[in-house]
Amino acid sequence: MKSHPDENKKCAALRKMREADSSKRPFSGHTKAKTMRNPLISYPLYAVALICSTLASCSPAPSVPPKEVKIQADDKMKFDVTAFEVKPGQKVSITLTNIGNTPKFSMGHNCVVLDRNVNVQTFLDAASMAAATDYVPKDFKGVLGHTKLLGPSETDTFEFSAPYIPGEYPFFCSFPGHYSQGTKGVMTVKQ
Repeated sequence: MKSHPDENKKCAALRKMREADSSKRPFSGHTKAKTMRNPLISYPLYAVALICSTLASCSPAPSVPPKEVKIQADDKMKFDVTAFEVKPGQKVSITLTNIGNTPKFSMGHNCVVLDRNVNVQTFLDAASMAAATDYVPKDFKGVLGHTKLLGPSETDTFEFSAPYIPGEYPFFCSFPGHYSQGTKGVMTVKQ
């Protein structure tokens, strides 16, 4: 019968471990019968236990109800909500309503939430050239979510999961000129 090369390696490893174990024990006239533990079985069990304990300590925050935020924008270029807090990983639902009367082509509003590491001015510069995509540049990295551009009496909702990193995350209207006039706020991720 032909032996398998992997089995030979396992047997050799087991012999070395037994020899190392027996060389560490002092010699005595009395020898006890010792049950042999198979290290090839016990080590994977230790690895599974280590992985499970690691995952338990890194598990997401306990489930909390979704955060629902309702924001209104008007012809004065202001949001009625300029700050709110969420927990790390919490589901967030933002509903924007345009309560103004000015037509969308001259006073549309949207709501964009960015990652905290994105430079807002860089985003706004790119957004000013993105009228076709509601002033949200397509495939821009760091956008957590956004509404469509809204005209009078229109409403839109978007959902996303809050980042796990605590800090301040900007939200604002990216219609040209609105950010500088105050159509902005901060979402704070806090434990």
